[in-house]
Amino acid sequence: MRDATFARGLIDGERFMTLATADGDGRPWASPVWFAHDAYRAFYWVSRTEVRHSRNIEQRAQIAIRVFDSSQTPADGRAVYMEAVAARSEEGIDVFNARSVEQGLEEWSTANVSGDAPHRLYCASVSAWFVLEEERDVRVAVDLA
Repeated sequence: MRDATFARGLIDGERFMTLATADGDGRPWASPVWFAHDAYRAFYWVSRTEVRHSRNIEQRAQIAIRVFDSSQTPADGRAVYMEAVAARSEEGIDVFNARSVEQGLEEWSTANVSGDAPHRLYCASVSAWFVLEEERDVRVAVDLA
């Protein structure tokens, strides 16, 4: 059975997560976003407010997240699934920036996500984590807190 160590390693090793959002009428939408996290509980990304997943979050804060290894074969099932509540965030740009710089990407500051800037910082506060149990292909809860 996969455990919390597996889940942490997978999250730390990936750059993108898939957000599963829905609008006020329940129409679903999935979007890949580059992310940074703080202790596996808060996941940060930057998006424009007018894109569909951002508009969905304004209408319905409950989301799901999947982080997975896209280089795996179909039978590997290497993924972490999360339940979360998302919103725009005034905090966390330092966490986002540190991961960006660590990966050789551009620096981010509050000025990049406020005022007239086209992007805003978002945060998903995770309430539950799951991984697949390899033998039965079912999701089992893990604690990353």
